[in-house]
Amino acid sequence: MSEVLLVFTNLPDAESADRLARQLVEQRAAACVNRLAPCVSTYRWQGEVETATEVPLLIKTTRAAYPRLEQAIRAAHPYELPEIVAVSVDQGLPAYLDWVGQETDIFREPEIKE
Repeated sequence: MSEVLLVFTNLPDAESADRLARQLVEQRAAACVNRLAPCVSTYRWQGEVETATEVPLLIKTTRAAYPRLEQAIRAAHPYELPEIVAVSVDQGLPAYLDWVGQETDIFREPEIKE
């Protein structure tokens, strides 16, 4: 079983969030991406307290795929400094965790649907 990570990032709108989610799955950098409802974020940026509406993504990947995931997010993200936070998944349904590993394995042969 691969070590699974849950990665968080926020985007400025649903369109950019959907585009990034699809790209990450197509590139096998992520097995699954959940787009959550917009939220309000408050943060300090360049000395000023800012508030913005953002669209969170929950991204399921593996430690092995993380470098590709981070690179893809950094390349496609519209923010100068995107939030990219990875948390190790200590437990979960073994079959699901195995699936995450299979879907992010770039050397795995794609399944052919009949």
